[in-house]
Amino acid sequence: MDTIILYSTGCPRCKVLKKKLDAKGIVYTLEENKDPSFMIEKGFTETPILEVNGRAMGFIEANTWANQF
Repeated sequence: MDTIILYSTGCPRCKVLKKKLDAKGIVYTLEENKDPSFMIEKGFTETPILEVNGRAMGFIEANTWANQF
């Protein structure tokens, strides 16, 4: 089973990706944080970030990944 984490700030792109994951029935953990320093500490420079088994993907790559399902 894959470990999937959605790092989100609640921004419009975050909401789009969350909606897509939900529609595809993909089970994930939501880490929503409005504090940009949390994301920077993780090494993320954009949101959302989808992490699948330790591999971090930005919005475009995450959408492409989710479209496989």
